[in-house]
Amino acid sequence: MMHKKARDARSAIRNRALHALARMRRGESFTSAARAEHISPRTVRKYAGDQLRDSVGGRIQIAKIDRQLRNMLVPTTQGTTQVVIRGSQQASQLGKYMSAVGKFLRTGDTEPLDEFEGKSISGHALITDTDTLSSLAEQGALQLEDIYAPESSS
Repeated sequence: MMHKKARDARSAIRNRALHALARMRRGESFTSAARAEHISPRTVRKYAGDQLRDSVGGRIQIAKIDRQLRNMLVPTTQGTTQVVIRGSQQASQLGKYMSAVGKFLRTGDTEPLDEFEGKSISGHALITDTDTLSSLAEQGALQLEDIYAPESSS
């Protein structure tokens, strides 16, 4: 059985490896993405090697999308809820949504929220009602800093 501290540390490292993959999907090299997330390329390979491919010229490339499961935090009307999300496309959609929510809360600009009207992630409707978002933020019920949930133990 793994202790909570060790599990939390492993979860944080896995999340940094996933962040490195996201950086690679946005065009960064394998090494610079790992460096930017403060982990070694070897550690990225350990946690996400099945998504990496060696290409001609020695560069490492990443699959454009994946179907890997991720524990992520999704805002609901009751507060932030941990949800299992499958694949980089849904994870990216959640990231864009959270960015739009953050922009609204900082500036009052509702336009970025418009593209998420009527959409959901893993069965959870994305909140675009500005009154609801403002209320959740005032209650401290929105988690905007990190969209990855801590890894649960088994």
